[in-house]
Parts: sequence; C-alpha cells; structure tokens
Amino acid sequence: MKTRRIGDTAVSAIGLGGMPMSIEGRPDEQRSIATIHAALDAGVTLIDTADAYHLHADEVGHNESLIARALASYGGDTSGVLVATKGGHLRPGDGRWTQDGSPQHLKAACEASLKRLGVEAIGLYQFHRPDPRVPYADSIGAIRDLLDEGKIRQAGISNANSEQIRLANEILDGRLVSVQNEYSPRYRVGEAELQLCAVLGLAYLPWSPLGGISQAAGLGSRFAAFAEVGAAHGVSPQQACLAWLLAKAPVVIPIPGSSRPETIRDSAAAVDLVLTPEEFARLDAE
Repeated sequence: MKTRRIGDTAVSAIGLGGMPMSIEGRPDEQRSIATIHAALDAGVTLIDTADAYHLHADEVGHNESLIARALASYGGDTSGVLVATKGGHLRPGDGRWTQDGSPQHLKAACEASLKRLGVEAIGLYQFHRPDPRVPYADSIGAIRDLLDEGKIRQAGISNANSEQIRLANEILDGRLVSVQNEYSPRYRVGEAELQLCAVLGLAYLPWSPLGGISQAAGLGSRFAAFAEVGAAHGVSPQQACLAWLLAKAPVVIPIPGSSRPETIRDSAAAVDLVLTPEEFARLDAE
C-alpha cells in the first residue's frame, strides 16, 4: 500500500469512510466488521468516522464503537492504524443533521469519543461542520485546547472554505494538518480549497469521492470517461476516479465510504493505477 502523510503520520493513500456502516441502509454488524477487516487486509491504515454517524438518537457514536470492536477483533497488528473522528454534528434521530460547534459541546464530545474508541488520545480529531450560531474562531479554539491538553494528537477541520482553513491554521498556531471536504467528479466546488491545501501542505481528504461514478457506465453519462479509462486498464470506474483524485495533488487522500468487503478492496487497489497524462487531462475536464 502506498502512503501519504497527515501531519507527522504516514497513512495509506486510500482511506476507509465508515459512515455507510452506521446510518440509513446500514448492514448488519457482521458484514461491517468484515468490511473493516478487509480494509486492514488491503493495507488501509486510515479509517474516518464521527460521533454523528448513527441512525437513532440514543446511539451516538455507533460508528466509533463499531470501529473499535473491529480493530479489537482483528487478528493482525493495528498499531499503525489512524482512526480519525469528528465532533460538532448531531443527529436528533428524525433524519436531520444539525450542528453544535460550542466549545462546551466539542470538549464533551471529544471525551465521549475517547471512551468509545478506547484510546488515551485521538489520532486525528476534526471539527465536523461550522455552526452558524457559534463564531468559527470559538469552535476552533476548543480544538486548540484539546490539542494543548493532549486529548488529541492532531487537529483537522471538515466542510470548510478557504477563509476558514486559513483562520483555523492561525488559531491552531500552524498545527492544522487536514481538511475533509466533499469533492468528486459530481461535486468540484472545493477545487480552491484543494489547491490551498496543496500550497499549505495540508492533507486533503475528499469525502464522497465517488460521487457520480455509480452511473458512469451508462450510455450518455456525463462521467462515461471514468468507465472508459477504467475499462482500458481492466479496472472499475471507481478505481479510475480514485486514481484521478490521487493524481490531483500529493496531499489528496480519498476516503471512500464502504459497507461491503469487495468495494473497499476495489477502492484500495486504486493506488496501483497510474494514469497517463492524457487520461488524467480527460478525466480532469469532465
């Protein structure tokens, strides 16, 4: 498995997004744990989660607890696995996603995540989403405090614009290590943030990186080029998409969500797909 860096930590160039294993349409626990084990078998050493990845109001942290159980039951060495979690999002149980970016909530959420993950310090803790009711600087100030107190080893942000990235890095005294934003062939609004992260040397973690690719093989699809490039290499359109993302910048580490062993194995194999300059240009123009 090829690696890239998040701060001072080398991780697999492709991570595993845990959200599909805990929200609407989630599989049974046996399949979810098999998916996480398949990721580990494939060399994946970055697993992304959040306390808000759950379905019912009374099961906050469902995905964190699931990942902790999967790591504990894995037969191999997991000491090199970076579990990245997030705080600041809420799911009241009625299908909505709400925010609480107050320092009080973020600090309490971090403490709860520490217990669920069974660690003394969280490897990467990310502010999940800006709360319009709370000044962004106040939310990031809480993340800074957690970093200073040793509750978290590294700090990241998610769903942030360029101004927020710069502000967070300033408040964290240059210790911001990652930005997790939506980015895919279907959603490329975050291009400016991706390029800013490349300039600043921050890991850029695209969530939902395969957006638009599930229908790529369809005739007339806007994203048919991904299917065609994949077919030319004997791989899936999804692998072509992830290879395109990896080629965007050395700081990009896609975190495709998965709930089946076969899909994460396919995604992890994308690190070995090298696109020609012509193929990259074609996909980048989609």
